[in-house]
Amino acid sequence: QVQLVESGGGLVQAGGSLRLSCAASGRTFSSNPMAWFRQAPDKQREFVAAISWSGATTYYADSVKGRFTISRDNAKNTVYLQMNSLKPEDTAVYTCAASSGRWTVDAGATIPLRYGYWGQGTQVTVSS
Repeated sequence: QVQLVESGGGLVQAGGSLRLSCAASGRTFSSNPMAWFRQAPDKQREFVAAISWSGATTYYADSVKGRFTISRDNAKNTVYLQMNSLKPEDTAVYTCAASSGRWTVDAGATIPLRYGYWGQGTQVTVSS
C-alpha cells in the first residue's frame, strides 16, 4: 500500500518559518516528480511547488516564489517544503503529491491530475 505522510505543520506568527516533510512508503518515487498543493478554507486547492525526480528542476507558484523552497531526498523517499516569511494568506492544509509518470517539471506540474498519489495533508496556520 502506497502512503504519503506529511508532517511539520503547525501554528506560526507572520514572518516565521516552517519546514514540511512528506515521507513516502510502499514504493519509491526517486524517478518521479513530486509536488505540494494547498487548500485554504472555502477556496479551491492550489498548486504550491513541484520538483523533478533529480531535484535539479523546480517550479513555484508566483505567490510563494522567493519565500518557499522545495527539495527532496531520494534516499529517504521524502520531499520537503521550507517555508519562510510566512503570511496569514499562507494558512491552509498542505498536501504532498507524487506522480507515477516521468515528465518534465514545468507549468504542467500545476495540474493535479498529473499526480496519482496524495497524502492526507498537514495544517499550517499563520497568525497576524
